[in-house]
Amino acid sequence: MCGIIAYSGYENAGNIIIKGLEALEYRGYDSAGMTVFTENKTVTIKTNGRVFQLKHKADNIKENTFCGIGHTRWATHGKPSERNAHPHSTEMVSVVHNGIIENYGKLKEELIKKGYVFVSETDTEVAAVILHDEYNRLNDPVKAIISSAEKLKGSYALCIIFNHIPDCVFAIKQDSPLILGKNNNGHFIASDISAFSEYTDTFYRMNDGEIAEITKTEIKLYNLQGEKINISWEKSNIKKNSENTDKNFRHYMIKEINEEPEALKNTFNSLTNDSLPCFSEKLSDDFFNSIRRIHITACGTAYHAGLIGKYYIEKIARIPVNVETAGEFRYNEPIIGENEAVIIISQSGETADSLAALRLMKKRNIPVISIINSEGSTIEAESDYVIKTQAGREVSVASTKAFSVQIMALLIFACKLAISNNRLTENECRTLLNHAEHLFTHDIEKVITDNENTLRAAHILSQAKSVFFIGRGYDSHMALEASLKLKEITYINSQGYPAAELKHGTISLIENNTPVVVTATNKIFYEKIRSNIEEVKSRGAFIISVCPSDAEIIKKASDISIDLPVSDTIMYPFTTATAVQLLAYYTADIMGREIDKPRNLAKSVTVE
Repeated sequence: MCGIIAYSGYENAGNIIIKGLEALEYRGYDSAGMTVFTENKTVTIKTNGRVFQLKHKADNIKENTFCGIGHTRWATHGKPSERNAHPHSTEMVSVVHNGIIENYGKLKEELIKKGYVFVSETDTEVAAVILHDEYNRLNDPVKAIISSAEKLKGSYALCIIFNHIPDCVFAIKQDSPLILGKNNNGHFIASDISAFSEYTDTFYRMNDGEIAEITKTEIKLYNLQGEKINISWEKSNIKKNSENTDKNFRHYMIKEINEEPEALKNTFNSLTNDSLPCFSEKLSDDFFNSIRRIHITACGTAYHAGLIGKYYIEKIARIPVNVETAGEFRYNEPIIGENEAVIIISQSGETADSLAALRLMKKRNIPVISIINSEGSTIEAESDYVIKTQAGREVSVASTKAFSVQIMALLIFACKLAISNNRLTENECRTLLNHAEHLFTHDIEKVITDNENTLRAAHILSQAKSVFFIGRGYDSHMALEASLKLKEITYINSQGYPAAELKHGTISLIENNTPVVVTATNKIFYEKIRSNIEEVKSRGAFIISVCPSDAEIIKKASDISIDLPVSDTIMYPFTTATAVQLLAYYTADIMGREIDKPRNLAKSVTVE
């Protein structure tokens, strides 16, 4: 989970690399580094810490640099340190890497026997030494890369500078993304199109086993036989970095929560017409008519969106749904038959476990629908059908608006299934989706602005050693997401449970003043959830409820109540999501946490 940027051209490479790394820092931010050509020799600068620290260290060498590679790291092999930061260099090569070299241990032993000395704990340095060894043997960069690729096992995106070949960068990929870009002043390579979107909207997504060579004037592409291949350029719709990252808020997270009404509106409008579902032509009526079971797989917050999606699809369309984390899905030998489909949810479109699940389904000829938010992603390229959400760029590591638009897409998908299977008439669907429109015209904004009790609750949570979240029905799924948000950015130990399960063991952890956050929005569970509240209150719990403003039975049993606007029951996951995101945000802010870049986490998880 790292960010890569490379450039060769007529503009200042140092500045372009730093800007690219700033755009990529959501992918990793425990260390950073760059290698640039200056006066036909390479200079490498690395730092333990953030890109701004690298920027300060690089001030003296950024002038008159027209080629280089850069990297921002999320540690996999070796703790965060300057020694383990990329690029990793020998006297012949410098390398940046995203992915994991699975056989690095064996290769390292062989190279040590040859007399090579290693200075880091990383798998990437092994790749650098392999490239050095092969280039020393073959004296040809492309042949050296091909020969090295035959030895490396695992996933990798490598950008390589050979120190004796000025103003030239090479790259190869296997199961980790790399994208080429071009404009009139030079050429780019990056792990994410956002790294160079400020400079060009023309891009090419490299395929596995392809080797790129960029200079100021041209890009060459080779296959693993060393043969030149053609590049089919595409145009990106992504906005420039500067348009996406400006903020007038204390943190990106609160900015992105405030953007939820607009994100929901844009997603709703892109997937409906006259308040009826409207998907791409590939997602035809015949396809929807054929579906008899759905499997949803995703990771983290997207997995929780999938759980809400299960509720929507089963409630509205009466189609059975299985939901499983992507990291387990492909190893559990999923039983998927005829007239069944898989939905993969990924904000980035690059999530490694989700991509692996997709590829397994493709091998088995199972139709795959992806719900993604990023432009030009690998999951988008390899899916049979694509549903694009319209959250815009999400910078903060803790997902907020991307989660909300994922469940909006799943709601609309459920409505389409219901119409196709005669579970809803078109008029009934319009009525339901008109309630959804009220979310982004009124309800979400009210949750954001009416935050007095949310702040009171945040002060309570900021003093807690552990917090429990409980709910019933779909509220139990929201409890999982609420718990994840809190632990991500506050580092408070929090757990989410179906409310009825708390008494089956976990209630032993309830002590005097332990906060228990209760998500309760479905009237059919009010009596049951009140009983669950009394169970934990009798053990000394402090009750914070998230419930509709007319849920008197819940509010009376609570110490603090965070009110939601009264709405149609099926719409409460949206307002609940905003409320618990704000609760986590304010708690972390009170505690002085680094909210947008919490420790040990990265936005796009591109390793297993």
